[in-house]
Amino acid sequence: MRAETHKFKLALDQILGWLALLALSPLFWLLAALIRLDTPGPIFFRQVRIGQGGRPFVAYKFRSMVDKAVTMGLGLNVAVDDARITRVGKFLRYTSLDELPQLFNVLQGDMSLVGPRPTLPYQVAAYNDFQRRRLLVKPGITGWAQINGRNAIPWEERIRLDVWYVENWSLKLDALILLRTIRTWAKQEGLYGPSGINYDFRPLDAELAEGVSNI
Repeated sequence: MRAETHKFKLALDQILGWLALLALSPLFWLLAALIRLDTPGPIFFRQVRIGQGGRPFVAYKFRSMVDKAVTMGLGLNVAVDDARITRVGKFLRYTSLDELPQLFNVLQGDMSLVGPRPTLPYQVAAYNDFQRRRLLVKPGITGWAQINGRNAIPWEERIRLDVWYVENWSLKLDALILLRTIRTWAKQEGLYGPSGINYDFRPLDAELAEGVSNI
């Protein structure tokens, strides 16, 4: 990514991030009130994720599950009929509105509007050299893998798509992803794996890494 276009992408993230936050602020307050009234616990779910260059940061989401849900049931995995999901949380997850607080991460400079989704430390610790390429850019609220299958495709394929994005990035591609994200959101595609449970992460086999340029 050239320095000039990199700076332009940063500027767009800040401008569009602030505009989105201002426009959606009434919705933020409404969702915060519904979460607080629905079940005990914090409004926001905070979790350490790994960003550009392997740097950890705290990612924000609206809480869609009971408090301390990661210590119960499927742990970090989530099923479509997961009992830990709250009543308001079902709506938040179905509409993907639980991701809106990541606009704060964009404004803080930890994330971009478009990029590979930020992953967990234990996943990054198991990355091979190919997988680590997805850490060359900032993680995003939406991304190439998000509009090409999202959680309905295995991690191996998601990472191949993310690396393709890193190696083929352009402002035009970002614009395409943002537009197609609206369509994906409207159709609510790829929320869970085919079995109704999100795929487990596992390191990418070397042979699967080959041919990424053919995606």
